[in-house]
Amino acid sequence: MVESKQQWKAWLYLAPAIVLLLVFTVWPIINTVAMAFMENYSGLVKVGGDSAFRIGFGNFVRVAQNSEFQSSLTNTILLCVITVPVSTVLALLIAVALNAIKPLRNALQTIFFLPYVTNAIAIGMVFAAMFNIVGSIGGRREIIVTAGIVNNIIEFFGGQKVNWINIGSTYWANMAVMIIYIVWNALPFKILILTSGLQSINKQYYEAAKVDSTPRWRVLTRITVPLLSPMLAYVVITGFIGGFKEYTSVVGIFGEGMGPAHDPGRLNTMVGLIYDSLATNNQGRASAAALYLFGIILVVTLINLQVSKKRVHY
Repeated sequence: MVESKQQWKAWLYLAPAIVLLLVFTVWPIINTVAMAFMENYSGLVKVGGDSAFRIGFGNFVRVAQNSEFQSSLTNTILLCVITVPVSTVLALLIAVALNAIKPLRNALQTIFFLPYVTNAIAIGMVFAAMFNIVGSIGGRREIIVTAGIVNNIIEFFGGQKVNWINIGSTYWANMAVMIIYIVWNALPFKILILTSGLQSINKQYYEAAKVDSTPRWRVLTRITVPLLSPMLAYVVITGFIGGFKEYTSVVGIFGEGMGPAHDPGRLNTMVGLIYDSLATNNQGRASAAALYLFGIILVVTLINLQVSKKRVHY
């Protein structure tokens, strides 16, 4: 414990970090909460000298009644409910497989981790090209259609092209592309965490199961999953938190329109809705939407923590 006469040195060392946290974290949070209750608040109006607004819950009511808020919330919940369990199960299976391949484990871990350190927008553009169908007219009678690799694979096995993201595509075709991309993009971090957890499990459990000729599926469900439950709980909680903040993946594939050209905004998310409110210089509604998002994430996290108390074995 630091002696009282030396505490000023400790505070001096911590001062830069504390100042940065106060300026860039604490104050924005306080300001966001304050602006959420300011009806008709606009930063540009305030700069111009007219800061007339009234305090109330009008921003929360308008955001909740907005059809875009309801569709954005539905999209966000769908993406979270589908992608988090699927990516977690796939990450667990891949981590178990990697843990069993000792010679190439490090190399494969590096390969699987590469998407995590790659720009999300760039990856989204690659996925858009993979699922794309581009039609161009070379003459009055000549129509050239260029399909992405996904449709080429479908056609190779005798299927028909699917309009995934272009004009005329359906909502669920768009969602399928988003789900595939988000699951693929979420795998590296989860694989890394679960692989680290697997390597920390005492090998005596597996040796005892081997002596008893226990089937592999039973070893997975009775030994690996219970002993790995703290890591699984962590990746599930962080997965839901990240899923509710999904935005860059939609922009990477569909652009700023947040949807195909014939229906912009179809795949908008909660974070996208907040950015849209900021773009129209309506900071009050953006702040209210941000608090709605914070509340949803808080409730989901508390539920996950409550479930973890009964399911996680430390």
